[in-house]
Amino acid sequence: MQTIEIIGAVIGLLYLFLEYRASKWLWPVGVLMPVFYVWIFFQSKFYADMGINIYYFFASIYGWIRWNRDQKESTGLFITHTPKRYILPLTVIGLALCGGILLLLTRYTDSQVAMGDSITTSLSILGMWMLAQKYVEQWWVWFVVNLISCGLYVWKGLYPTAALFAIYSVISVFGYYKWIRFLKQYSSRAIL
Repeated sequence: MQTIEIIGAVIGLLYLFLEYRASKWLWPVGVLMPVFYVWIFFQSKFYADMGINIYYFFASIYGWIRWNRDQKESTGLFITHTPKRYILPLTVIGLALCGGILLLLTRYTDSQVAMGDSITTSLSILGMWMLAQKYVEQWWVWFVVNLISCGLYVWKGLYPTAALFAIYSVISVFGYYKWIRFLKQYSSRAIL
């Protein structure tokens, strides 16, 4: 499994680089990466992470369509802040997802990391949706996901994946500030 895990980690780094640059090409890479990680997480009994990678596959197709469609329209899809009216609904949805996933994992699987897997999976669902909307705060959601995931993967002995998520954690902070600069550049051009 080590070779598949290393390939998945390399593809993951490419994905993160493209996300950092706000490149639409992150989406095709995002379709490829989950193919590897469904297998890796199934073998490691990270069932919710396995499931989230199935979601990533389809969410990447959605993101690709959304970013391309909006690029063709005159208004485009620009990096923005998450609207404040979404904070409460996103929080409620995240808590409900986490509770539901935790219930499924504890009742129907032999997962040894049900709580951590539930937290990271529910936040990942929200983070992926926020990324597709180009909300800058998606980076902070990913920071939390990546940090918790890194610890879980070390604990399960998935060292290349843990290293990838440690890098993801650091890049999440840089990505946030990079997207803030993109947001400011767009705002200053819109004023002119």
